[in-house]
Amino acid sequence: MLFAASTQDVVDAVTICHHYRCPVVPFGTGTSTEGQISAEQGGLTIDLSGMDRILRVSPSDLDCTVEAGVTRKALNAALRDTGLFFPIDPGADASIGGMASTRASGTNAVRYGTMRELVTSLRVVLASGQLIDTGTRARKSSAGYDLTRLFVGAEGTLGVVTEVTLRLAPIPERIGAAVCTFPTVEAAVSAVVTAIQSAIPLARAELLDALQVEACNHYSKLDLAVQPTLFLEFHGTHQAVDEQVSLMSAITAEFGGRAFRWATAPEDRTKLWQARHDVWWAALALRPGSQGIPTDVCVPISELPGVIAQTRQDVVELNLIAPLCGHVGDGNFHLCVLVDPEDEGEKRRIAELNARMIARAHAVGGTCTGEHGIGTGKMDYLVAERGAGMMTLAALKRALDPRNVMNPGKILRVDDYQPYA
Repeated sequence: MLFAASTQDVVDAVTICHHYRCPVVPFGTGTSTEGQISAEQGGLTIDLSGMDRILRVSPSDLDCTVEAGVTRKALNAALRDTGLFFPIDPGADASIGGMASTRASGTNAVRYGTMRELVTSLRVVLASGQLIDTGTRARKSSAGYDLTRLFVGAEGTLGVVTEVTLRLAPIPERIGAAVCTFPTVEAAVSAVVTAIQSAIPLARAELLDALQVEACNHYSKLDLAVQPTLFLEFHGTHQAVDEQVSLMSAITAEFGGRAFRWATAPEDRTKLWQARHDVWWAALALRPGSQGIPTDVCVPISELPGVIAQTRQDVVELNLIAPLCGHVGDGNFHLCVLVDPEDEGEKRRIAELNARMIARAHAVGGTCTGEHGIGTGKMDYLVAERGAGMMTLAALKRALDPRNVMNPGKILRVDDYQPYA
């Protein structure tokens, strides 16, 4: 393992690895969920966590440039006095470089977008050791191929990200957070879909099913009603938040939602959202000794109520324990499936659940992963999703990494695809 302290360290290491055909695996904080940091073919892991400098903050332009090892919490702590914040919040205190590499999103994505929208430029070390900048600080550009978007989500298979230029957002004048319970999961999801279709600018709209609420109550010491629950947050001026809340209250009531329970003090909001971010650990505590298998899909929001309903039926039919949560404002939901590591039959049923869930997402025009990425875990599902487009992915991989040293064995098996004639 190399603990990089500068971009030049990465350039030197990658150049040597390219010469000797040694695989390179970039590492940030290790919070990815689909095997992105596993060394499938051995090689050198380049740990970027020591590259943690904030290189530039420009409050007047609402942007900044950071090294890849800066974590999202460290960035927001540094931004606090500027009146700005970095809104992408995947839960884990991930590194900015890793978040760019997996195209992370999280609870705020429904309003602020994902890393795809907030990264304006990257500094990347290519497989040969060549250093490039993928874009500029301009808010828009029509200058040639969009290299930034090519590397955002590439999971280290095309190069090593060492610096990231990001768009920032103003801290809202007012933030209001509330929980609302519903008689069914489908009613809760339908309320959010209606709100989005009604142009209510929700900042966060997070769903927990009853089992996940029960787990959070025990783990995070909450006292929520054990029913399908939405965690909601509203950002804006005082007047704008009042208007959003009024409209959302009417919609939730239409779908059987109970009165909002507010978390007004900052410490109460922090406790509420920390509980949402701790759903993984809360789920594991439901079945001591178990392991968790996370999975996610993303579908058009109009399809979300039906897809979730059918997935929950599959969980019951396959006799599994799988608390559900999701960023329902953008059509993305997750299962944490609990497994006895010694039970091979249970593992097979979990694989069947995952296959059904992804096939259903594909059938309605969705994707096999909204934010976890492909890594090693969803490679076959990507083939089903992209079809002939996999040839283009392989061509890009060969062009930028002809010796297949950059995080090999992730996203696609390049040797499965013949070069274009």
